[in-house]
Amino acid sequence: MAKPKSAVIEYRNYYLPIHFPVLLLSGDYWKISDIPSGRLHFHNCLEIGVCHSHSGTMEFYGEPCPFKEGDVTVIPRNVPHTTYSTPGTESHWSYVYFDPQELFRNMLPATWKNYDLTPYNFHSYKHILSGNEYPHIHRLVLDIIRELENQGPSYQISARGLLLSLYIQLYRIENEESKGSAGDKPEGQPLENSLIIAPALDYIEKNYMQQFSVDYLADLCHWSTTHFRRVFREIMGTSPLDHLNNTRILKSCNLLRSTEHSILEISEMVGFHSVSSYNRCFIKIMQTSPRDYRKQIQQSDKRAEKQSILEYAGWMFPE
Repeated sequence: MAKPKSAVIEYRNYYLPIHFPVLLLSGDYWKISDIPSGRLHFHNCLEIGVCHSHSGTMEFYGEPCPFKEGDVTVIPRNVPHTTYSTPGTESHWSYVYFDPQELFRNMLPATWKNYDLTPYNFHSYKHILSGNEYPHIHRLVLDIIRELENQGPSYQISARGLLLSLYIQLYRIENEESKGSAGDKPEGQPLENSLIIAPALDYIEKNYMQQFSVDYLADLCHWSTTHFRRVFREIMGTSPLDHLNNTRILKSCNLLRSTEHSILEISEMVGFHSVSSYNRCFIKIMQTSPRDYRKQIQQSDKRAEKQSILEYAGWMFPE
């Protein structure tokens, strides 16, 4: 029998405001089709999902996992997955995306070893938490969604606290599961299905403002530079350098919106050698100049001070 073709993997980058790096996608619009998309996707932040109705299947690295009403999903960044409902139904979901490292900065102790909740830190990571088995997680996620939807006085402080509580609860669950399965897998051995370019993606996300070579990224993945470039392009649909520049530009958009730094200062802060190269790259990706982008954002912010956080979305369409 011929080996099936590998699924196409799509990278999705969600824009998270720098002062409160949280994005809520909720409402009747978020219903998932029963038709498999034919591709996996992964994103740049932690995704918490809750299934409000019906059932279906999630795929991780092409492996199917069933879900049902009341289940909570926990998908770290750089984990390929896709979702589709049971035939003849449309499951209803809400999603919360956030960046734990930025959201909980200075809130967690320095001794916290697994600051990023990822499968690479746990032997038996649970992507889907049953609502029946973990009712406290289900209730906590619903509380977070209500807080973000209602946006009452000081809702960001309240939501940050609830998200921190959720994050700690998830860490405890994964830590206990890992202890229970430690004998099944040698310590330090990566998961067989780990995303093969995850070390490079993680490094770019955390060190985009630094200068480093593609050779260095290839070494992180234990490949030759030529092989790394080819595999990276197959997965990401772009070159390592273009992905790095795209990351830098997206980070600079955050700074243009939330700070008073000059365009020269921002270009240096995100890793460009000169403001001219920054401007060229910004125009290529954003189809406008940094200066015009800042003006447009300032004008839209004045018009939308009371609008939902949905304004900050990246991909806004359920599959």
